[in-house]
Amino acid sequence: MPEPRVPAPPPLPQAEYDAIYSRVPRLTVEVVAVSTAGVLLVRRTSGPCRGLWNLPGGTVRYGETLVDAVKRAALDEVGVTVQVGRLLGTIEYPSHLEQGIDWPIGIAFEVHLDAEGRRHLEPDGTTVAWFTEVPDEMHREQQDFLRAHGFAS
Repeated sequence: MPEPRVPAPPPLPQAEYDAIYSRVPRLTVEVVAVSTAGVLLVRRTSGPCRGLWNLPGGTVRYGETLVDAVKRAALDEVGVTVQVGRLLGTIEYPSHLEQGIDWPIGIAFEVHLDAEGRRHLEPDGTTVAWFTEVPDEMHREQQDFLRAHGFAS
């Protein structure tokens, strides 16, 4: 019988988050949603990566499984529910370290939008969009990852 899960505590206050992640790696998940329209990206509206297109994703919370983190990130960032597919690999972000931001290490999962998610997803082209080519305004690490995995040219 599986062990019962302990509910994850709420996210950290920003000052505590910054203090911790200025000294240790930060585990993140990357949501790779692909369709005939391309790969789904979101434009960051805040933080040090504001204005850049990114794979949806986020920090894994304490006590949260990777699958739950992927589902939460897809819902939080894109507003859709997903079925988590295969593990695609990892993305390290030396550009963050070079800029003195932090040191995220992302675990990328392929996801499939459920029928409900496909009906409600209406990319607006300014904050959420499908891409068949990797945009210039994107982390170089994510650009390289998407090209290496054949998701975009």
